[in-house]
Amino acid sequence: MHKNMNINVHHVTRVEGHGNIVVNVNSGKIEKLQWQVPEAPRFFEAMVRGRSYQDIQTIVSRICGICSITHSLASTKAVESALGLEVSEQDDKLRILMHYSEQLQSHTLHVGYLAAPDFFGEPSVVPLVPKATDAVKTIVKAHRIANEWSDLLAGRTTHPVTLIPGGLTKIPTEQQLRQLQQTLKDAVPDLKAIAEVVLSVAGNIPQFERDTEYVSLKQTDPPTYTFYHGGITSNDNKGAALPIEKWHDVANEYVCEQSTAKWTKWHRDSYAVGALARFNNNAELLSTMGKAAADMFGLKKGCCNPYMNTVAQLVECFHIVEVSINLIDELLTKGLKQEKVTSSPKAGRGSGCVEAPRGILFHDYEFDKNGLCTAADICIPTNQNHASIQKDFEKLVPEIINESEDSVRLKLEMLVRSYDPCISCSTHMLDVKFVK
Repeated sequence: MHKNMNINVHHVTRVEGHGNIVVNVNSGKIEKLQWQVPEAPRFFEAMVRGRSYQDIQTIVSRICGICSITHSLASTKAVESALGLEVSEQDDKLRILMHYSEQLQSHTLHVGYLAAPDFFGEPSVVPLVPKATDAVKTIVKAHRIANEWSDLLAGRTTHPVTLIPGGLTKIPTEQQLRQLQQTLKDAVPDLKAIAEVVLSVAGNIPQFERDTEYVSLKQTDPPTYTFYHGGITSNDNKGAALPIEKWHDVANEYVCEQSTAKWTKWHRDSYAVGALARFNNNAELLSTMGKAAADMFGLKKGCCNPYMNTVAQLVECFHIVEVSINLIDELLTKGLKQEKVTSSPKAGRGSGCVEAPRGILFHDYEFDKNGLCTAADICIPTNQNHASIQKDFEKLVPEIINESEDSVRLKLEMLVRSYDPCISCSTHMLDVKFVK
C-alpha cells in the first residue's frame, strides 16, 4: 500500500454537473475517501407550487436538457394520477415510443462521447476522431437519428411540446411512422458496428465487483422489459413489486454532509439504478437483438460490476430499436387518429414514475380544487446512485491502492462516469457545511 496519496479531482469531467473525488492516504492509512457533490441548489419543487396542473410538465422538463422527455412523462403521469385522467391505448404507445427516443439519444451520447474515450485511453472524444473516425461518425449518426425521432413525437429534441395531461396534442402521420420505422431498421447495422468497436476495447473495462442492491421498474402484466409501466422492484425484493405510490418507502432520502444532493437507501445502505439495474431485474425479457448483444459481451443477469453499466446501456439500444420497430407495426395495424383530450381541475395527489436513461425517476404532486399545485416532491436517478458510488469507492480503493496515483484516479473517474450521472437534476435545497 502506498504510504501517501492525495487525489483531489475538482469536478469530474465528461459527466453532467459538478462532482468531486477526494482520496487522502497518510502513512498507509486511508484517512479520507469521498464522492462529493457541491452542485448549487435548484428550486423546481418550489417553482411549480401555485402553478396549474397544465403547466407542470412544461416547467419540470427544464430540470434536464438530456432527460427532458423523461421528466415530462413522469410529471404528466403524476398529474394524471392525481386528477384521475385516463390515456388512450394509442397515445400510451406513442408516449412509450417518444420515451424510447430519449433512451437511445442519451445512451448513444454516453457510450460514444463520454465513456468510449476511457476505453481508448483518450481524454475526450476529440482525439478519437482521427483514431476511430468511422466509429465516431457512426455514433454521431445514431445520435442524430434519436434526436430526429424525438423531434417527430415530442415536437422538438428537448422540452416536449406535444405532451399534455390526458394525451397528446399532436400525433405523427402514418407516413412519418413508416419512415421512422425504416430509419430504425437501417440503424441496426450501425448499432452492430458500434458494439464491435466497444467490444474491441472491452478489455479496458476494469474488473471490479461489489454485491449491490439494484432497483428498477418491473412489469408483469404483460411481462415486459419496461421503461414506462409497472411497479418498483429490486434484486433484494424477491421479484415482488411495490406500487408507484409507495416510492417514498423505497427511496428513504436522507442528508449526507458531503453532498448538496440527498442520498437514498432501501434494503441496504445503498442501492443502484440505471441500465445495469434494469438488466439485472429484467434481462430475461430483453428482445432477441438485446439478448444477442448481452451475449456478445458476456453480460449476464446478476452482474455487479458497475463499470458494465455502459455495456448494459448499449444492450438496451438494441432492445429499444427492435421493440420500437414492432411497436410501430402495432400502431399502424390499428390505425392512427387524433384523440380528443379534455381535463378539468380537481383536488388530489398523485405519483408518477418512469425509467430515465440513468434509472428510476419519481415525481409526486398535490393539487387543490382549482388544480393549483400545493406540494411537489421529485427524486432523480443520480441522487439514488450517490450512496452506491461512495460504497463502490470504499471497496475499490483498497483493492487498487498499490497502483500508481494516476491509475487510481482514472479508475475512480471511470467508475463515476459508468453511472452516467446527471448531477444537476437535483431539485432539493440543502444547507451543507464542508469541514476540511
